[in-house]
Amino acid sequence: MEKKPFVTLEQIKEITKTYPTPFHIYDEKGIRENVKKVKEAFSWNKGFREYFAVKATPNPFLINILKEYGCGCDCSSMSELVMANKLGFGGKDMADGIMFSSNATPAEEFVYAKEIGAIINLDDFTHIDFLEKCAGIPEKISMRYNPGGTFKISTTIMDNPGEAKYGVTKEQLIEGFKILKEKGVKEFGIHAFLASNTVTNEYYPTLAKTLFETAVEVKEATGCHITFINLSGGIGIPYRPEQDANDIMVIGEGVRKVYEEVLVPAGMGDVALCTELGRFMMGPYGALVTKAVHEKHIYKEYIGCDACACNLMRPAMYGAYHHITVLGKENAPCEYKYDITGSLCENNDKFAVDRMMPKIDMGDYLFIHDTGAHGYAMGYNYNGKLRSAELLLKEDGSVQMIRRAETIDDYFATFDFCDILK
Repeated sequence: MEKKPFVTLEQIKEITKTYPTPFHIYDEKGIRENVKKVKEAFSWNKGFREYFAVKATPNPFLINILKEYGCGCDCSSMSELVMANKLGFGGKDMADGIMFSSNATPAEEFVYAKEIGAIINLDDFTHIDFLEKCAGIPEKISMRYNPGGTFKISTTIMDNPGEAKYGVTKEQLIEGFKILKEKGVKEFGIHAFLASNTVTNEYYPTLAKTLFETAVEVKEATGCHITFINLSGGIGIPYRPEQDANDIMVIGEGVRKVYEEVLVPAGMGDVALCTELGRFMMGPYGALVTKAVHEKHIYKEYIGCDACACNLMRPAMYGAYHHITVLGKENAPCEYKYDITGSLCENNDKFAVDRMMPKIDMGDYLFIHDTGAHGYAMGYNYNGKLRSAELLLKEDGSVQMIRRAETIDDYFATFDFCDILK
């Protein structure tokens, strides 16, 4: 899959007259086209709703675009719940607009989630008693299922749920539903997340089959009214040029076939499906733009940028690959081997290692692809680095700042020098 920037060098030169690098920039047109495809792929399911994983890209301007298409929010913390509620996803106007999927959850977060009408997705059997004592049991609730063992597609092991801290066993799921039914719950949901960033059209249909069969078994064992099944996230994106992208239409059709094979014959053809996509919704439609400011010639060739791992943690944390385009040199031969680095006091602060690229000159702009999810969101302030601005490239070609860059005053805002120096 060819990696093409959604901005040109000329656009970036104009943008940087107002907004200095580094910054994250998002493609409004791409976001809108993608969310339409997701909705179309699952339009066969009457109750379908995408709950965008706020953790991936917690920017209210971007989330509000998804709201226009009927998406909800998948939240995992108090801050995310508050953001979703402030954007109008809670309450009567956006019924069931928030899914709260957390773990090791503080009591006050359960209380607030229930107050704003979020669907609570319990991560553990013991949370039933905990929730009842701190907030009370709602009439609609979900539980997160972990089948254990390894999760396979054909002969390929995708992940190891048995080593994951999330979810409950099938026995706990059945017993939990029985208890919740006795406590007045009328609508039940089942959720599972079994693999991350999968680049295969098989993942969702295979996951769906596991969940649908489990739902049938649970309904038969408990008599509970299961009204929704949450396939969560896990649909990935092709970070590398040689990877083929997932086809959401093929994925949606694969899930439909399993739905009709498993749920419909069991009398569960009215079950609504939910997804909690983050990376797939936003990942390809964001980029980190940074400028080459230093070059170093020692045992290796280094290009030093004005961005660092504080702006994009994934390469340093996971060794994750992000493609990099030198704007204006898209068609130049890749004849130079570089490590592309930031300025942190950490040797893993590298966006690329031994990457073959065109010759990079000082002042060149580097477009680091696929940072629209888990990019800005995972930023931090080590070495006193300040988090960058976020910009939105509008459909009409204009640019809107949707989050300003941090300042030194922001960094010092949580303490007072006057108190310290008394």
